[in-house]
Amino acid sequence: MYQAFAELYDELMSDVDYESWADYYTRLLSIYGVREGKICECACGTGGLTIPLYRRGFQMTGVDLSQEMLWQAAQKSRKQGIAMPFVRQDMRALNLHRPMDAVLATCDGVNYLLTEEDLLSFFRAAYRSVRPGGALVFDVSTPYKLKNILCNGLLGEDREDITYLWQNSWNEKRQTVMLDLCFFVREEDGRYRRMEEHQRQRAWDQKTLKETLWRAGFRAVSLYGDYTLNTAREENQRWHIAATRGEE
Repeated sequence: MYQAFAELYDELMSDVDYESWADYYTRLLSIYGVREGKICECACGTGGLTIPLYRRGFQMTGVDLSQEMLWQAAQKSRKQGIAMPFVRQDMRALNLHRPMDAVLATCDGVNYLLTEEDLLSFFRAAYRSVRPGGALVFDVSTPYKLKNILCNGLLGEDREDITYLWQNSWNEKRQTVMLDLCFFVREEDGRYRRMEEHQRQRAWDQKTLKETLWRAGFRAVSLYGDYTLNTAREENQRWHIAATRGEE
């Protein structure tokens, strides 16, 4: 996942306002008692949110399964004069050298966990990785978004140096959407290089998320909708979930 896509990711996501994302998560973390300290961001990708959170005073560690995405993140942070660790790990088996004040998983990271066993493994790994009183904060694209907006559509865009086609296929039984992307990248000699990426995301309902967090040991579970502190609703496109590890 995110192998061919890694070198194109930042250009294609250039319209994402990561600074606003960072402001929102800084506020949400503060509500859960994390105003400073050590944070591990799982599924950090190219560091689009990791770096802005670092600039807000957090001691960030980026974790991702894709070595290619981590390489992009490390290059980007070095160019900005920032030294932070980017580590290749599976979020389901997160294993850190020291306890964190919080664990994050943003921008659909949890949607890529396709089974309840995967979901529970991540939550348990996050629980082990945060200090008592620490927080787990993550977001998911909602079932409404995956089923009704992404669903079975075909998207495309023709840019100056990149043309892409994006085909989605919804599976009602599995509650998953298959994302098939095909890119044509213009080379210096004018020829185009074809690249493909195939991904699958799972729609997680509120009940399953809450129950699985409790099974993993988390408490004070709250769900918010669409970058607000309003209670999550079914018609939201994104839910933000926060939970705490109890004091021991």
